[in-house]
Amino acid sequence: MDFNGSGGGNELHNNQFYPSEESKPLLGDISTQQPPPEGNNNHKAGPCSKRSLLHSSSGMRYKLLQEGDIQVCVVKHPRTFLSKIFTSKYLRRWEPHHLTLTDSSLVSATPTGYMEAPLSYSTIEDLQLLSWDNAPKYCVQLSIPGGTVLLQAANSYLRDQWFHSLQWKKKIYKYRKVLNNPSRWDVVLKEIRALVDMALISPLQDESIHQAPLHIISTLLAENTNLSAQDHENIIVAIAPLLENNHPPPDLCEFFCKHCRERPRSMVVIEVFTPVVQRILKHNMDFGKCPRLRLFTQEYILALNELNAGMEVVKKFIHSMHGPTGQCPHPRVLPNLVAVCLAAIYSCYEEFINSRDNSPSLKEIRNGCQQQSERKPPMPLRLLRPEPPTPPTTTTLSPPPALPLSPPPSIINSSEILVELERNNNTTNTLHKAPPEGDSEPNLIDCLLVSPALNALSIQLPAHADRVLGCFALILKMLSDYDDWRPALASLLQPIPFPKEALAHAKFTKELKYVIQRFAEDPRQEVHSCLLSVRSGKDGWFQLYSPGGVACDDDGELFASMVHILMGSCYKTKKFLLSLAENKLGPCMLLALRGNQTMVEILCLMLEYNIIENKDTQLQIISTLESTQVGLRMYEQLCDRQRELKELQRKGGPTRLTLPSKSTDADLARLLSSGSFGNLENLSLAFTNVTSACAEQLIKLPSLKQLNLWSTQFGDAGLRLLSEHLACLQVLNLCETPVTDAGLLSLSSMKSLCSLNMNSTKLTADTYEDLKAKLPNLKEVDVRYTEAW
Repeated sequence: MDFNGSGGGNELHNNQFYPSEESKPLLGDISTQQPPPEGNNNHKAGPCSKRSLLHSSSGMRYKLLQEGDIQVCVVKHPRTFLSKIFTSKYLRRWEPHHLTLTDSSLVSATPTGYMEAPLSYSTIEDLQLLSWDNAPKYCVQLSIPGGTVLLQAANSYLRDQWFHSLQWKKKIYKYRKVLNNPSRWDVVLKEIRALVDMALISPLQDESIHQAPLHIISTLLAENTNLSAQDHENIIVAIAPLLENNHPPPDLCEFFCKHCRERPRSMVVIEVFTPVVQRILKHNMDFGKCPRLRLFTQEYILALNELNAGMEVVKKFIHSMHGPTGQCPHPRVLPNLVAVCLAAIYSCYEEFINSRDNSPSLKEIRNGCQQQSERKPPMPLRLLRPEPPTPPTTTTLSPPPALPLSPPPSIINSSEILVELERNNNTTNTLHKAPPEGDSEPNLIDCLLVSPALNALSIQLPAHADRVLGCFALILKMLSDYDDWRPALASLLQPIPFPKEALAHAKFTKELKYVIQRFAEDPRQEVHSCLLSVRSGKDGWFQLYSPGGVACDDDGELFASMVHILMGSCYKTKKFLLSLAENKLGPCMLLALRGNQTMVEILCLMLEYNIIENKDTQLQIISTLESTQVGLRMYEQLCDRQRELKELQRKGGPTRLTLPSKSTDADLARLLSSGSFGNLENLSLAFTNVTSACAEQLIKLPSLKQLNLWSTQFGDAGLRLLSEHLACLQVLNLCETPVTDAGLLSLSSMKSLCSLNMNSTKLTADTYEDLKAKLPNLKEVDVRYTEAW
């Protein structure tokens, strides 16, 4: 390139370049990029079409530059012979600069020399790559009024990256200015389509390439709220291609929510919003950081519910999210769906909650408009019970209405929402059971318990809230029908993440009862164990749906089903029986009196394990058992076992015993019932076929000190039972048994253990360290071929 001739700097404009970026107006530059119609071979593509074809053929992708080091040279247009000499390539001066690409201009970190003032994108008339022979290598040319700015990169890739980044920043700046001052909406719509097309064909590969147009459009919609419904649909259809791989920004979510509420039957909801919501549910990691995504998903599901098919459409949508196979391939779908359901159900009772504790509503939290100074003083209002009528003189079931409510003594955290608990400590509340300590925090059932003499609960939802509750409660029921989702769903619902108003609402607890039944019917321990409370001292679903619980609406059938599944697994322990005896003995006896076999078995176990110490209560249990045929039969069997146990435990018999290989649980039971084994100290069941079921027989050996279970099917449930009854056991061999950490941890209560073989088990390092810390007498340990080895 030679600047010595008469053409001077004008050669920068007259030689061959890549196609000019600004050769077309803003609306026309994208429209010319459309492919020619079929059959028309004479279609003449514009310069932008050539550029898009070049990009698609090269396949190069670049990251959007925000800043970088580059050489800068400014060439002024020559007006005199002397100026032509100074602009020649031999006298040209290059300056190194660290340039930053802001939203409006090109700024140098050292504002001196050529870049003393920022270079605004609006002053750049043209943007090109130099491509002729003898031109400066790796240069980008920026045409400005009165001259040219040359940017020289280190290599061709960086040159192209600077070129496309500057091109993108300039066009986004221009679109932002045009769309900030809309005049005609038909023109605005064309601009939006052009902006979307530009983002789709850009060779830049960066998240902001698709997010920047969405933010521009969301700002435009936020400032123009009086659009018609047709304008809404046209804009949504125009930006749909950008939403295929990107979450909508918060303001755009508000716009989508408004469309779902106002036009739920629009085809845009099905055709455009469905893939967007599916992507949100599959990829969103935390609705707490983007609550409007959750709100948009909620409004979308409600819009589906408004269609003619109603919940059938919602059911098909849930099935599409799960997939046709037995295992959902997307692990985030279930937690996101549960989060949407919980928030929607909470919103149904928001009015009651706000009037009770005066906390800011979800809408206020979302908009950030609730100031501390605007908060009203708290009102002492109990919504869980209706206003009691004037108490009749002939009964004392209703407390006198003149008594004031005591202030809330404590605060509990329920579903991450602070809920003030009201507790009346007046002496007139003698009908309820008094807590053991006056200052202790009341549990959830105590807060929700309603006297039978009072009227129905004063929770009447508005029609819209009632529809929302029905929709999302039904979704929870659908989720519980999928076997692969049920363990995670049970774990998510175990802490009872619902406001107490919902738990006191009969319609909600009736809908949720189906979900709890599904948990109670599932044989997997990880599922039905979630019926119990998440930690001691807190109520779980087992307490809420048991007789006397606020959610119980039957005669104890669900309670019996829960007890049956819990007792049938590893929960056949003294601790569980003690809990039943302390809290649910009355319901157990009532159901046993009605012939429920599970409850009859529970009462027999309480007698067998000496759970009940009070003699009068024992006699009452015996009378209850003898009142039914099944109870009488089981009680007689219990008496027989007790006589056999006394005979078995009588001193005598061998001190060592080894069962033949291939022996079964039945063989062991038959052997131990054939004589006296009160002196048995060493028992070897190695290489037999015994399982955890034989633990029922092993706990009847009071003198047992050494037990060999090598290569048997003895598992976690049996270990839990042994740890409760064989406190004197000193040597235990569990080599090659299917025990896991869940059962091995229970051995920490066997303080007499001095030798423990866990070779080839599923022992982990953490459990091993825990056992060593809790078993002071442990001297010999074998952990070979385990994770702890």
